[in-house]
Amino acid sequence: MTDAKSDNPADNLDSVIPVTDPIDLFETWFSEARDAEPNDPNAMALATANTDAAPSVRMVLLKGHGQTGFTFFTNAHSRKGGEIRANMQAALLFHWKSLRRQIRIEGPLKEVTAAKADAYFHSRPRVSQIASAASDQSSALDQRATYYERVAQFEERYPQGDIPRPKHWTGFTLQPSAMEFWIDRPGRMHDRRRFERAGSTSAWTSTLLYP
Repeated sequence: MTDAKSDNPADNLDSVIPVTDPIDLFETWFSEARDAEPNDPNAMALATANTDAAPSVRMVLLKGHGQTGFTFFTNAHSRKGGEIRANMQAALLFHWKSLRRQIRIEGPLKEVTAAKADAYFHSRPRVSQIASAASDQSSALDQRATYYERVAQFEERYPQGDIPRPKHWTGFTLQPSAMEFWIDRPGRMHDRRRFERAGSTSAWTSTLLYP
């Protein structure tokens, strides 16, 4: 469902973003996005930075979420993986155009256990396991035929069953220290609220922001 709103900005004086647990609010919005978004409601922009503070951003898929944080998986030898290992903090952005909403999330990262990485890797379709295992993600590739040859080699080496998870293929959980919710409003008079906490066990504080 979308938020009811008038075309007259003066009719939208009150914030409709509740002062509540922001992770619970994320769950509500995410549930509505699953019903409204035509493709990949779990798609999110992941921003990282290297040790020189140079940023980079790309789209990844959310694969787990709750009070412990927001989890995604990747090749740790990739550019993002290298930046994460060097600087264990990141920012996420969900933008659901169908709902005219977005959520920004910031915080430190923690690597998932090997058991959790194994479980997710082997939950993927076999073709995706092979594609990931055969890829030196973010490295230079002379021609696509080289990649397809590597895929064929993995298919020959492992004709049946799961593919062993490469040790560098892993996951990370962002433990939120800040979450910001945004709703589109007429006349660019958007509704925006930021939640912050000092640590994972601290209470959340809430601030309404100018759009």
